[in-house]
Parts: sequence; structure tokens; C-alpha cells
Amino acid sequence: MRRLSKSRLMAYRQCERRLWLELHRPALRADNATSMAAFAAGHQVGDLARSLYDPHGTGALLDPHTEGFDAALARSLALLDAGRPIFEAGFAAGGAMAFVDVLLPVSGQGPRRWRMVEVKSSTSVKDYHRDDAAIQARVALDAGVALEGIALAHIDSSWVYPGGGDYRGLLVEEDLTQEAFGRGHEVAAWVAGARAVAASIDEPDIKPGKHCASPYDCGFTAHCAGGEPQAEFPVAWLPQLRSKAARQCVDDGALDMRDIPDALLSDKQLRVKQHTMSGQAYFDAAGAAADLAPHPLPGYFLDFETIAFAVPVWPGTRPFQMIPFQFSVHRMDREGEIEHAAFLDISGDDPSHAFAVALIEACGEHGPVFVYNVGFEKSRIKELAERFPLLHDALLAINTRVVDLLPVARERYYHPSQEGSWSIKKVLPAVAPDLRYDDLDGVQDGGAAMQAYLEAIAAGTAPARKRAIETQLLDYCRLDTLAMVRLWRYFSGT
Repeated sequence: MRRLSKSRLMAYRQCERRLWLELHRPALRADNATSMAAFAAGHQVGDLARSLYDPHGTGALLDPHTEGFDAALARSLALLDAGRPIFEAGFAAGGAMAFVDVLLPVSGQGPRRWRMVEVKSSTSVKDYHRDDAAIQARVALDAGVALEGIALAHIDSSWVYPGGGDYRGLLVEEDLTQEAFGRGHEVAAWVAGARAVAASIDEPDIKPGKHCASPYDCGFTAHCAGGEPQAEFPVAWLPQLRSKAARQCVDDGALDMRDIPDALLSDKQLRVKQHTMSGQAYFDAAGAAADLAPHPLPGYFLDFETIAFAVPVWPGTRPFQMIPFQFSVHRMDREGEIEHAAFLDISGDDPSHAFAVALIEACGEHGPVFVYNVGFEKSRIKELAERFPLLHDALLAINTRVVDLLPVARERYYHPSQEGSWSIKKVLPAVAPDLRYDDLDGVQDGGAAMQAYLEAIAAGTAPARKRAIETQLLDYCRLDTLAMVRLWRYFSGT
């Protein structure tokens, strides 16, 4: 009888087709960078949890990939007699198999009992975590584990790392015992359904939809979408399609934006539809110039790159706090001449203070500071001001000068090549085709910048490789602000 792991059962809960593909055509899976980063964060938090729940190092850790699944299952049962913490203990029963993040002996008289803790890198308990806990509890109980309770430990996003490797308080628990123990019949039904899908020789005929990204991004999305009819003008290009009537059209099978009646679309959606179909760009030049007129030169064009850690590495920072490690600034004077300044710290130390000092100097004291998507940079500057009181006023003074170019682009310009997006990486090639992100070496987007930064600060990275990454990061961030300069010139008509 095929034993289905918890991850397979969770795949079944998301989509039967996903489960079937994972079992029968795994080579088709292509996880995106976001998924890979989430996997890495999960492993990091799991490793830390072992030191938090077993500070004296008396517990046992199993590795089914090294010792084999059958051996790990057998050793897990044997370790129940030892009465010490067990990590990655595996149990199988009723056609399912599950490995437990943390299994802790419960003190007390009588036969030994256990408490299970599932560790997640999220900052709250999600509905799918509850399904996860129900599966873990059911399999362990059916395997004969004297389970007294189950909790889910997640990250407390408000916790601040004090430094010195002291991570006490990073994780908080929510007890799920009553709920998880009461869902055994549901889990049994999931196992039966998943086994039926696994045994089928035919790939389930399930169309792509919202489930492809909920609760996880599915690595088979490209495969499933490839077999579907391809629209000339995909309805997905219509921005913020939220009205109930329009969404109903999509639910009823509308694939092309021509399938959505004009009367159901907002002005912006209708503009995208009309100009995409006509192949002609829309540009309200007078409106764009009027938007920018209140912000005369000299001006600064600013962009940040940031990194976030599920487990903070620098004192005074929080889990998932976006820490800026790089900026680019282009300054344009009244004659239109530009000069460039940049900051990048790949030493591995907290770059925040040096970043803030350099930012204050690079932005001067007067003139608009143009950004693209104001909420991001202003939030980072505000956080830096809160962390460094001596720089507080100077940093917040920059925020009072910030001007957002994104609303100008969104309201005044659209080119069919944007495919419904006003990302600067979509707008720039239309306005300035000579500037291309795909011409950059190595780092071509924010996700790649984060990964490059992590590689640069990692122990063991060769000096030559570190220098290459430094160049790639500087070139990428510089293009972001140069792109804003070109957009400003185009929109202002200068």
C-alpha cells in the first residue's frame, strides 16, 4: 500500500492534479524564486527551533533522507521509550506518513505522554496550518503515539533580536489540540481521496485557477496552463479586476479581455483593453507635465534594495523586517545635467546606520526626491529614523520631499507591451527601449538582488565572486534610478 506523506496530502488538499503530477511527472515541476525562498526560510526556522526546544542538546534528530524512511520510522518508535526530545520523528499509519518537527516528553506520573509542536516560518496561524496539524495528529495517534497535545509555533513579527544568539521569544505557540484531534474523520477521507488520485493512470482534468497559488504557489502552473487555450488578449492583463460581475465572467470561462463587456470595466481597465487591442500607446502628456510641474529641479531620483530574514541576524531588527543594504541616487540640476551617487554594503555587518548616513548626504536638503512606489522607500526611511534617534529629523525631512512617479505613470501612460502592469520594468522598455533590464549581467530584478546579496555576505564566497556580485548590484540599482530619470524627462516633456 502506497504511503502518502503529509506534504502529498497537503498537495491533494490544494489540487488533485498537483498531487498526481508530483507522483507521476515530478520532472515537470518548476518552483519559482518565491517558493524557494520560503523553503529556505522554513528550514532556517526549523533548525533554530531545535535549539529553542532543546537548549541542552539532549534530543535526537532523525534524517529519513540519510538513513532511509523505513529505518527512520522504526527508530522513531524506539525513541519513544527514551523520554527525550525528538526532532523529525516519523510515523506511519492508515496509508499516511508524517514527520514531526518537535516531539516533547510531557512530565508527570504514569505512562509517558508526548506533546507535538509544528514549526512554521509564517507570522500567524493559517487555515492550511490547521489541516497540517490535523494530519500530524491523526497519523501519530493511529501509529500508537501517546499524544497529549499539539501546538503550532510561528514567528512573532514584533519580537526584536537582542543579539548574542539569544532567540528566546522569536517563536510563539497556539494550541490546536482540540481542533486537530477532532478532525480524524476528515483526515481519513483525505487519505482515501489522495490514494485514489495516486492510483489513477490519467492526469486529473482540473483547469488552472485561483487554487494554483493558494495556499502555495504550484510548481506545475506552467505545465497546466500550457495545455489551455491561449488568449490573444488575456483577461489577466486587466488591472485590479475585482468587480463581482467582471469576476463572474472570468469564473464562467472568459479568457480574453474581449469577453468582458465594456460596461463592467473601470476607466483604467477600459483604457488597457482599448489600447492593448489597438496596439496604440496612451499618453496624456499635458496631464503628466502638470503633475510634475509643482516639483521643479534640482531633484533626486532614489531607489533602495533590501533584505529580510525570517530569523534576524542583526541586533535591533525584527523578523522579516526589510533592511536596506543599497541605494542609488541620480541628481538632476536645473539644466538637466545628472550625477550619480550610490551606497552598497556587502560586508555582512548591519548596513543600516551607514546606509542612513550616506542617504542623508546623497539627498541633500532641498528639492524633490522622486521614487517609484512611494510606500516602500518612505516606510524604510521611517524605520531607519525610529532606529537611529540622532538621524531621526534628517531622515524624516527626506520623507517630506518624496514624490511618487508611479501614479503619474498609472494615470497618464499605457503601452500595450505593459500587459496591464505599471511596474517600472514594464514601463521603461516602452518609454526608453535602449535601457533594458535583460541586458544586465546576473541581477535583473529585486528577487535576484536579494539572492546575490545573500551570496555576497555568505562565508566562503570567493573574493572574485564577491566583486562580480558588487558590480552586478551596483549596475542593477543604478538602472532603476536612471529609468526614473528617463520617465521623468518623458512625462515632463523635457
